[in-house]
Amino acid sequence: MIPFSLERIVLVEHLDALQHVNNIQYLHWVQEVSKAHWESLIKVQPDEYHNWVVRSHQIEYKHPAQLGDEITINTFVKQSKGFLSERIVEIFLKKNNQLLTRCSTQWCYINKNSGKLERIPRKVILLFSQ
Repeated sequence: MIPFSLERIVLVEHLDALQHVNNIQYLHWVQEVSKAHWESLIKVQPDEYHNWVVRSHQIEYKHPAQLGDEITINTFVKQSKGFLSERIVEIFLKKNNQLLTRCSTQWCYINKNSGKLERIPRKVILLFSQ
C-alpha cells in the first residue's frame, strides 16, 4: 500500500513544558492525516460512503520533535476485517527520516444514517489498496 503523506512544521503552540511536541498534538496529527487520506480516496463520490470513529489508539513515542522541526506524517491502512480497520500513522523528522512516533489506530465503520456499526464493504477495502 502506498502511504498518504502530509508535511508540517512544529510551531510553538505544539510544544509542552519540556519544549517537545505535546502528546495531544501528535494525536491531532494522527487524526488529521487519517481524515485527509480518507477524503482523498472518496473525493469523487463522498455520499456513497459512511463514517469512521476511533475505537483505540496505540501510540509509541520514539524521539521528540522540537520547535521548527519539519516533519512528514505518513499513513496507510494495514488491514480491514468486519467493521474494524487498522490504520498506521508514522511521523518522521524530514531532514534525516528518523521515526519520531508510530501509532496504530483501530477505526470502526459506522453507518451515517443509523449510527450503528457496519461491515466494511469490499469497495472500501479496495480503496485502501490504491
